Amino acid sequence: MAHHLLLTTLLAFTCFSISAAFEPSPLQDFCVADITNAALVNGQVCKDPKLGQASDFFFTGLHLPGNTSNSFGSKVTPVNVAQLPGLNTLGISMARIDYAPWGVNAPHTHPRASEILTVLEGTLYVGFVTSNPENRLVAKTLQKGDVFVFPVGLIHFQRNAGYGNAVAIAALSSQNPGVISIGNAVFGSNPPIASEVLTKSFQVGKNVVDRLQAQF
Repeated sequence: MAHHLLLTTLLAFTCFSISAAFEPSPLQDFCVADITNAALVNGQVCKDPKLGQASDFFFTGLHLPGNTSNSFGSKVTPVNVAQLPGLNTLGISMARIDYAPWGVNAPHTHPRASEILTVLEGTLYVGFVTSNPENRLVAKTLQKGDVFVFPVGLIHFQRNAGYGNAVAIAALSSQNPGVISIGNAVFGSNPPIASEVLTKSFQVGKNVVDRLQAQF
């Protein structure tokens, strides 16, 4: 009995020591991403803080409309750590999204971030789908000045529901939120997912799968 108690105490102390050693907050003022460093880490390697310049914390261009001349009728202009090295380790990023009339930001997910969207111009129909088994659609039509939140990891979308152009700004809770476009991932993977998998999964014929894969 005493032996078991000793083991339990040691295990609890070890777990506490490990958790106490974890520090989620930044341990320095900033960590500008060193994009020239090829080291593989969970994120970007920091360059010497003494070499940090104002340009590392600056981005310009969100005042410019994105080119929506594509099949989706939308354009996302991201500002994450790839465009703004000073965001490294800060856990934030943003994007401008432009929509042509009836344009769509197709269903996608951000595996590492929640998103808060603000409509600057136009009318957007937006929504997300909850996880299995409910798969409930949570959707709303937004007007200029409205704000909507997409929880991390959930499939979501936006569609311009008006006759004019629309613009939104999105803020995300990661410097590198990632994006998985559902159509691209399922029907445009490289190499392609076997048609036998897709026909069975979506309960459609091979001709439908072939046609969809040809689109991506």
